[in-house]
Amino acid sequence: MRLLSKLNISNPESPPAIIILPPKGWVSLNLRELWEYRDLLYFMVWRDIKARYAQSVLGIGWAVIQPLFTMIVFTVVFGQLAGVPSDNVAYSIFSLTALVPWTYFSSSVSASVGSLSKSSALLTKVYVPRLVLPMAPVASKLVDFGISLLILVPMLFWYRKVPTLDALFLPLLVLMMILAASGFGMLLSAVAVQYRDVNYAMSFAMQLFMYAAPVVYPASKIPAEYRTLYGLNPMAGVIEGFRSALLGTQPMPWDLILPGAAVTAVVFVSGAYYFRRTERIFADVV
Repeated sequence: MRLLSKLNISNPESPPAIIILPPKGWVSLNLRELWEYRDLLYFMVWRDIKARYAQSVLGIGWAVIQPLFTMIVFTVVFGQLAGVPSDNVAYSIFSLTALVPWTYFSSSVSASVGSLSKSSALLTKVYVPRLVLPMAPVASKLVDFGISLLILVPMLFWYRKVPTLDALFLPLLVLMMILAASGFGMLLSAVAVQYRDVNYAMSFAMQLFMYAAPVVYPASKIPAEYRTLYGLNPMAGVIEGFRSALLGTQPMPWDLILPGAAVTAVVFVSGAYYFRRTERIFADVV
């Protein structure tokens, strides 16, 4: 964003008009501006949370039902019928430990992609930092993530699983998960403004992406020569890291986490810059 002051010649005593112009050339992320509008981000996050649970019978209980019922379905279909291995732990807690971070990632990205089209009135009438729009769903979904994470506590007691010392790395994995969701959200939301097919394809794409991550199967089934390539999926290291920290199924999979962290950094930075580069046309095409 560039601000241009223009003096009113007919009335020199009046304050100059301020004209907002799109940036030219290479743009910066301008995170300072995002910090200045932090109150707007807070209210948009709070609006998303209230809108999701307003006039709902179960309210915030939906954050528990979704991963819990998905766990039951996966346990029956993949654990009992298909006989998918689960690293010598009960398949129910094996799948739930993966579903908690995966549900946050998929729901955050899906909500971010449609955030610009849903806020078309805001984009065309007033100026706000556009980055606030895809970042708000990523932040609001953390509430659901925290609630669904609490489901694991009684499950761990029930199956007598004690978190390992690798649990100290959980904040790092959560940060990696948030940055991955933010990067994909910014990138795809900017693309979706011009190509609405992205919105329609998100549900199908997320289903395919789930099977590219170790949600229903363990990463130990991946041949050693392909693990580094497999680790380029950011959620592979996050999910297996959660299992290692909470269930002790395998040692902390740094061979998956490090490539995933590198991809996460690239996606986050490139997604943010692409978003900032294309935001000048949002108001015209949204």
